[in-house]
Amino acid sequence: MRKLISSLAAVTVAASLALTVPATQAFAAAPTATRSGTGAPGSNAATKTLVLYDNTGPYSWLGEDYGTMATNLVSHFGSWTAHPVGAYKAGEMAAYSAVVYVGSTYDEPLPTAFLDDTLAGTKPVVWMYNNIWQLTARSADFVAKYGYTWKGYDTSAVSTIEYNGTKMTRDVRNAGGIMDYVISDPAKAVAVGTAVGADGTTFPWGIKSGNLTYLGEIPLSYITSNDRYLAFSDLLYSVLAPQTAARHRALVRIEDVGPDADPAELRAVADYLSSKNVPFTVAVYSRYRDPKGVNNNGKAEDYTLRQRPLVVSALKYMQSKGGTLLQHGYTHQLDALNNPYDGVSANDFEFFMAHVDANDAVIYDGPVKNDSALNVTARVLASRADWMLAGLKQPTIFEFPHYAASALDYKTINSLYSTRYERGLYFPGVLSGGTVDNSTARMVGQFFPYTVRDVYGTTVVPENIGNIEPEPFNQHPAVLPADLIANAKTNLAVRDGVASFFYHPYLGTDYLKQTVEGIQGLGYTFVSAAAMS
Repeated sequence: MRKLISSLAAVTVAASLALTVPATQAFAAAPTATRSGTGAPGSNAATKTLVLYDNTGPYSWLGEDYGTMATNLVSHFGSWTAHPVGAYKAGEMAAYSAVVYVGSTYDEPLPTAFLDDTLAGTKPVVWMYNNIWQLTARSADFVAKYGYTWKGYDTSAVSTIEYNGTKMTRDVRNAGGIMDYVISDPAKAVAVGTAVGADGTTFPWGIKSGNLTYLGEIPLSYITSNDRYLAFSDLLYSVLAPQTAARHRALVRIEDVGPDADPAELRAVADYLSSKNVPFTVAVYSRYRDPKGVNNNGKAEDYTLRQRPLVVSALKYMQSKGGTLLQHGYTHQLDALNNPYDGVSANDFEFFMAHVDANDAVIYDGPVKNDSALNVTARVLASRADWMLAGLKQPTIFEFPHYAASALDYKTINSLYSTRYERGLYFPGVLSGGTVDNSTARMVGQFFPYTVRDVYGTTVVPENIGNIEPEPFNQHPAVLPADLIANAKTNLAVRDGVASFFYHPYLGTDYLKQTVEGIQGLGYTFVSAAAMS
């Protein structure tokens, strides 16, 4: 039984990580505080979003992290421009469809031009968390115009957010509080979601009034597959694409398939999915390595796809049954290192360093030694050669092993592949165009409920509801089909969102059947990765 890293390991925000900080490695980006990007495939060319974030004080890096996450999401709808709120110029928002402001720093100095343009009401503004008091103080008639005012942060334990009839989780470790309100005109001020306290008391999670949608917290930390992050993801439709019709698509990816795979297991998975008319993707690493002989009585093993013709035949069979192959790294491990387990392919990280601590938790350590574009490119090209020699068509989609890499690695892959199918890690400096900080204490992980074009410039096909893990490991609980189906049900709240999971073929087909048919029973239609990109 292989040791595995849960897909949820990368879904957190720097403020919630308790990770060791390695020596940082810089990735040089253009030295400008304003960045722009194009929308994801299928987005509206006429939709343009301005993302503003805080960048002062000791947690300025966190403002950029949140700005990055918001920017990734709005790319689903169209092009974007992002910069610190302090750089806002009078009339700037007129050029955009909407504005998203992430207020992460208490009393961040906000330009009066931004306050005045927001109050003018000509463009939709989504405002998160801090500094709403600066807006109300700038207006002589805020309460009369908007029908409410802020009251103060409620720091009681709130573990549930109800949004459009769906209950979503909220981690109670998030102790920053949620803004409470005094509503004077319910006809103007409409609640956006409901925060439910431990004692059953409720108050609005956010308020929509006129052009202003205010959220009482930043729903970009402690995120999980059924978290209130999904409410924010859907709320962006209301602002940027309000005419979007409900549509619910699903995806499945068969994970960690290498030269050591069991051909019979691969064929069984393909037969089942084909019988249900379910297209699927297969994540393939092309070279198997066990340099210390962990699985071979101490004798090292090292072989490629070409040396396992039955596996290659099974992969071609999977293609004939509706499967698409993607490149899942090269060896899915690194040299003869325990990174973090035993150096065996599919167990370990390939492009990032990690270890298991005394509490049996996987700890991210940072970029690999001698991290470089040359190293990444060499591994990609070596794998492509393996594919060619095995008689397989070159892949067009990439997935980092265990969803982990440095900013430099992501940028390098963007020059080699237009599409990734995964979750991702993001670092301060990428969005702002400065020197990238690869320290794990300041990185964030993010998944997506729909396709985006992230700040690295790559189209990202989402995986967002996890994977089956019959046994608990590394402080992660067991995850069974019922859990993934429950996650998919919560994701129905995203009006044009997906339920995307991955599955290991050595688990057989029973769990796969339960998961696929349970998700279909919720009204989802399975599609290929190509349909999302």
